[in-house]
Amino acid sequence: MKTIFIVQILFLALFVNGQSTQKSEMVDYFTNNGLSSSVKTMQHPAGEYYKGVTYVAYQGPTVDPYVASYNHETDKWAGPFKAGESILTGRDPGMIDSHGKPAIIIDDKGYIHLVFGGHGGSPEFGTNTLGSSLRGKMKHVVTKKPLDITEWEELDNISPFGTYNQFVKMDNGDIYLFYRHGAHRSNWVYQLSTDNGRSFDEPVSILKTKKTEGTMEQPDIHDTWYAWFENGQGNDIIVTYNYHVCKEPNHDGERHNCYYMVLDTDKNEWRNVEGEKLIAPLTKELADEKTLVVNTDTLWTVRGAVRLDKKAYPHIIFYQGEHLGLIHGGSKQVIYYRWTGKKWMTAESTDLPVATGDIMVSSPDKASLLLAGKINGNAELAWWNTKDGGQSFKKGEVLYKGKKSGITTSAIIRNAHPNARVIISGNHKGDYKKMYLVGDNGSVKRLKVEADQLEE
Repeated sequence: MKTIFIVQILFLALFVNGQSTQKSEMVDYFTNNGLSSSVKTMQHPAGEYYKGVTYVAYQGPTVDPYVASYNHETDKWAGPFKAGESILTGRDPGMIDSHGKPAIIIDDKGYIHLVFGGHGGSPEFGTNTLGSSLRGKMKHVVTKKPLDITEWEELDNISPFGTYNQFVKMDNGDIYLFYRHGAHRSNWVYQLSTDNGRSFDEPVSILKTKKTEGTMEQPDIHDTWYAWFENGQGNDIIVTYNYHVCKEPNHDGERHNCYYMVLDTDKNEWRNVEGEKLIAPLTKELADEKTLVVNTDTLWTVRGAVRLDKKAYPHIIFYQGEHLGLIHGGSKQVIYYRWTGKKWMTAESTDLPVATGDIMVSSPDKASLLLAGKINGNAELAWWNTKDGGQSFKKGEVLYKGKKSGITTSAIIRNAHPNARVIISGNHKGDYKKMYLVGDNGSVKRLKVEADQLEE
């Protein structure tokens, strides 16, 4: 009898200890319910560091937006919480449309804003006067209370015809929402809010789509664009973009060239890198004449990111390669461009991996690229540094390394804390992804019982 009692106690101890271990187990991801292409550099910022907390947004189940937060002082996570509902869900059975990933911004009163859900906008919302329609509805939601990600409300104050949503917030609190106003054949525009996102002005066109000269094989071709916007010097906004040859009916992903220009928000004027005033919306002809960084000829490109050095000279990363494979997962050679004050310098370094990411710049000669890709068969996020203006790059600290291939990264988080630079997604189960908040000390860890939103 005594032996049985001792065995029962040992069994109970092992059971309790097992439960305790399970409850205290830490993992390097903060959730496992990211869906498909849950973050990318295009829809940005995907996160913001504000008053000791990093807030992150990503695409979750049924392509809806989700938000989580990490308190750096208390080492505590909150969320993820569903912030809204995307009507991209279920419109095409079996297809996951990831164009509606959320962008996030925090206004001067502490309210958190998301824009998400658009892939051109459905024709049911009326006529798109600035382009073509496709599916979804671009939506704007805001927290009901400052810095409280548990409750959200929708504001009907932006166009439904949008995709590739990007926020840029100025020092005076003004919020610019940039996006393509519809499907491929649509102008790129911005809407401006001067009242913390409670209202937005009507869309203002930046880049013009128009019919261009076709061929016997492809008579229907339009000039179209892909663009990436960011804060510049003072009250400037900088943009890098590439040109998309939009063909019908035999559409493919053909894109070329790299361009750069600046919006002076004080004067509400566009200018090129040499300070020459531009008239918007720019046509292909004007873009080629006044804003061209490089003509890639037959080589295809994918737009990258742009940042300024201490002299306010732009540094750009783009991706270049051969044909359709470049757009849909093929080799992406990282190309680095920088303005010397007199001309554009192009650096095609063989040191760099096949990867995508963002860039930080400290001087005209020194820059650090934070790139996510597949290195020697492993998924990896690492710094790649140059001290000679891009002539050579040296691999720096590896922030994340996984045995499974395939990770995607966000752009660098707005006002990023060094321990929380970017959000990355990695493989999990089916179309679902594990989501990681990664900084100079690696992934920010979380209790497994909190991180597991889906069954293993």
